[in-house]
Amino acid sequence: MTTRIGRLHLAMVPASDKDRSIAFYESLGFEKRADFPFGDGARWVELFPPDGTAGIYLAPGEGNATGVQTGIVLTTDDIDATHAELEAAGVDVDTEVAREGAPTEIRLGTADVVGPTPAMVYVRDPDGNALLVVG
Repeated sequence: MTTRIGRLHLAMVPASDKDRSIAFYESLGFEKRADFPFGDGARWVELFPPDGTAGIYLAPGEGNATGVQTGIVLTTDDIDATHAELEAAGVDVDTEVAREGAPTEIRLGTADVVGPTPAMVYVRDPDGNALLVVG
């Protein structure tokens, strides 16, 4: 079977406070490309990483689960510098970068992985939603 589906456009991330979440994602370098009223008093907000063609839609977080494992993987060309920048900015980020051969454990979905390849670290948005950064 074939369809007319062309590409992944957005991943939904619950946000209890849209403005706080926008500020967080913009601090990571994301660009807000849409922000308009939607439905019954809600807002449709889309944010995209600088080089990305797929972005994040901030879904209503009131009454919905927050603090979720989003399954979103972001990339960086320097994981150690990115980790240091996130820590310095006060972002909720793992204390260590997990890398091959290291004793650090990291959870990927339902599996615990020791010493992953490539090097990776989790960052959490203001609602505790986890995104993985790999380098």
